[in-house]
Amino acid sequence: MKEHFKNVYRTLCVENWSPLIGGIMIAFFVILLEMWYRPWGIVGGLRNWADWVFYGLGLYEDAPPHPLWFSSSVLNIGFLWGAFISATLAREFSLRVPPGIEFVKAIVSGILMGIGAALAMGCNIGGMYMAINNLAANGLLMWIGLVIGVRFAVKYLYWEIEHLPSGGGFEINLSKINPLLAILAIIGLIWAGKAYFGSEKDMGATLGGCLILTAGIGYAMHRSRLCIVNALREPYMSGEATMARAVIVSLLLTSIGIAIIKLAGIRDEMAYVTPTFGLGALVGGIIFGFGMTVAGGCGSGSLWRVAEGQLKLWVVAIFFGLSNSLVRHLFSVYEILYVNEDGELVSKWLGKSVFLPDYLGYAGTILLIAVFLFIWRVLVDWNEETNRFVLEL
Repeated sequence: MKEHFKNVYRTLCVENWSPLIGGIMIAFFVILLEMWYRPWGIVGGLRNWADWVFYGLGLYEDAPPHPLWFSSSVLNIGFLWGAFISATLAREFSLRVPPGIEFVKAIVSGILMGIGAALAMGCNIGGMYMAINNLAANGLLMWIGLVIGVRFAVKYLYWEIEHLPSGGGFEINLSKINPLLAILAIIGLIWAGKAYFGSEKDMGATLGGCLILTAGIGYAMHRSRLCIVNALREPYMSGEATMARAVIVSLLLTSIGIAIIKLAGIRDEMAYVTPTFGLGALVGGIIFGFGMTVAGGCGSGSLWRVAEGQLKLWVVAIFFGLSNSLVRHLFSVYEILYVNEDGELVSKWLGKSVFLPDYLGYAGTILLIAVFLFIWRVLVDWNEETNRFVLEL
C-alpha cells in the first residue's frame, strides 16, 4: 500500500504531466468556471492590482474594487495558489534570479504585453483562447496577430543571441522547505475557500467557487507546463509541435462545452465578445505576441512561472499590469472605449463586437472553429517533419 501511495503521489504531484493531459484538464476546469460564474481571464486581475497602485499614488480619482471581492482578481489569486501548490509539492519552488539584461527585457516586454492586451481587451487567454471558446471573431483575429508577433520576436531573439550574449544569474534553492510551504498553501486554500463559502456577502459562495476552480487551472497548467508561447514559438524555433497539439485539443473541447452553455442560456451570449474585431485584436495580438515571446511567458504562463519563483516573470507581471492599467485608463478618459445608450461597450477604432453564431449559427461556428484547428494541426504536424517554418539562427 505504501508503494502504491508513493506511485500515485509521484504521478499526480511530482512528475510532469503531458501537455495533452494538461490541455484536457484545463478545458474541464474552464468549462466548469464558465458554468459557475464567468469566463476565465488573466489581465483583468493584474489591472485591478495596478489600479490600486495608481489610486494610492493619487493618479486615479475613484477607488478600484477590492481585490478580494473582485472576480478578476480572485481568478488570479486562485491560479497563483494552485500553481504554487503544484510547484512546492514537486519541490520546484526556488528563487531564480536571471542575468541583469533579463530584467531590462522583462520591463520592456511587460510594457508591450500590457499595451497589446489593452488594444485586444485581453491577453492570449482573454483575447484569444477564451475569446475563441466564447465564439467571438476577435479571438481568431488575435491568433493571427499573435503568430505574426511571435515570428518577429523569434528573429529578435536570434539577433540577441548573436549580438548580446548574456551569462550569470543564480538560484536560491528552497527545495528543503517546499513540503512545509505546500502544506501551508493547501491549508490556506481550504481556509480561504471556507471563508468565502461561509461569508454572508452576496458574492461569497460565487467567489469561493472561482477561487477553487482557478486553483485547479493553475495546478494543471503548472504540472503540464502548458504554455501558449511555446505552442506558437516552437514551430519557428525547433519545429516541435507537442504543445501546439495540446492547445488545439483544449480549444476544441472548450469551444464545444461553452457553445452548449451559451446555447442553453446558462451564460450570456455576448460574454467575452469584445469590440476589438479589427485593429484592436490584430495589432494588439502582434504587440502582445512579440512581448510574451521576449518575456518567456504569456498571460497565464507568466503567472505560473511567478508561482515557481522566476523573478524575471515577477517583473514582467508587474509591468504588464501597470502598463495595461494606464492604457485602459487613457482609453476611458478619451472615450476610445465607452458604454452607449443601450448599455453596450463600444469602441471608436479598436473594432466591433462579432458573435459568430449571429452570422453562422452555432453549428456553423463550431464547424468554422474545428476547420481552423484542423488546419493549424496539419500545419504544425507537417512543419514538425519538414521544418518548413523553422527560422535559421
